[in-house]
Amino acid sequence: MTIRLPGVGGELRTYVPRTEPLALTAGAPFTSRTVFSAAHVVADPYADTTPDSPAAVDWDATLAFRRHLWSHGLGVAEAMDTAQRGMGLGWAGAAELIRRSAAEAKAVGGRIACGVGTDQIAGGTPAEVRAAYEEQLALVEESGAQAILMASRALAAAASGPEDYLEVYGQLLRQATEPVILHWLGPMFDPALAGYWGSSDLDAATDTFLEVIAAHPDKVDGIKVSLLDAQREVELRRRLPQGVRCYTGDDFNYPELIAGDEKGFSHALLGIFDPLGPLAAQAVRVLDTGDVKGFRELLDPTVDLSRHLFRPPTRFYKTGVVFLAWLAGHQDHFTMVGGLQSARSLPHFAKAYELADGLGLFPKPELAETRMKTLLSLYGVDQ
Repeated sequence: MTIRLPGVGGELRTYVPRTEPLALTAGAPFTSRTVFSAAHVVADPYADTTPDSPAAVDWDATLAFRRHLWSHGLGVAEAMDTAQRGMGLGWAGAAELIRRSAAEAKAVGGRIACGVGTDQIAGGTPAEVRAAYEEQLALVEESGAQAILMASRALAAAASGPEDYLEVYGQLLRQATEPVILHWLGPMFDPALAGYWGSSDLDAATDTFLEVIAAHPDKVDGIKVSLLDAQREVELRRRLPQGVRCYTGDDFNYPELIAGDEKGFSHALLGIFDPLGPLAAQAVRVLDTGDVKGFRELLDPTVDLSRHLFRPPTRFYKTGVVFLAWLAGHQDHFTMVGGLQSARSLPHFAKAYELADGLGLFPKPELAETRMKTLLSLYGVDQ
């Protein structure tokens, strides 16, 4: 069987899909790294909505996907950027997602950490931003999940300098009942976060970030860094206080950062580990044995797919993530909250399919091929 796929110039090429997936099965819990997959949400395809309507979520399919991730030993990072937080999923939907996923995690024994943000307000003073953070922090802690203090668009707009970040985060960390994960999301993921930590100079921003951590090391489990700059992450993790983890959020350079060097390594909290979940889990179990070479041999070939999904505009990577979940059979449709399924082109989808199929990511390659052909036919591509 073959499939005709369109390229960026409009030409059609013939691709021969693989017939057998990788053999990926559940295994023992990880011992060398803590690994979270930032998980997507599944939209309700029958909801009569518009792009600016409140999110309509298929809760059964959304929770089933989280059980899939937990079955492979991965933690779930909930209500994060990958779940279209701030890009279709508002605070009301995120709050419901947190409650439901935290309850499911408790029921199956899965690890979960949830995003704490300020998206219930559009703007305000630093004090009002802090109050919004506090409302969400209380909900996450009441749910029994670990808190991830996400970067805030409202704080980026309200802060006049580093001192406002020190004040807001200092107050939040003093209130937190358990150690949290601090999240630094770069402007390539969200342009509204430019100049976070009070400066567009990354060296100065890093100093402020580290000052926040140094003042409350007992309240910081770790940091998630999503700047797509491997060297900067390595330098930052070497400056962290003892016991504070670095969770890579670098979807371009994750194999080398997780593998680490003689001075340390990164744990992981990654959107790309949504489609890569079972393969990533297998790679980490190889790393648990001390086999760095085997780990890299499994994970390095996935980087081309990740770089493709996260290509600029990077914030639209969620579209590719959900597209692959549909092809893999984790949901019955390719619909997204906010209508975001329209955010990438047909050639982009075609390349994503080819790269994912080549890696053996689809449990049923024939299903993925059929669904890809269905999409192509909707665009007028005859087979």
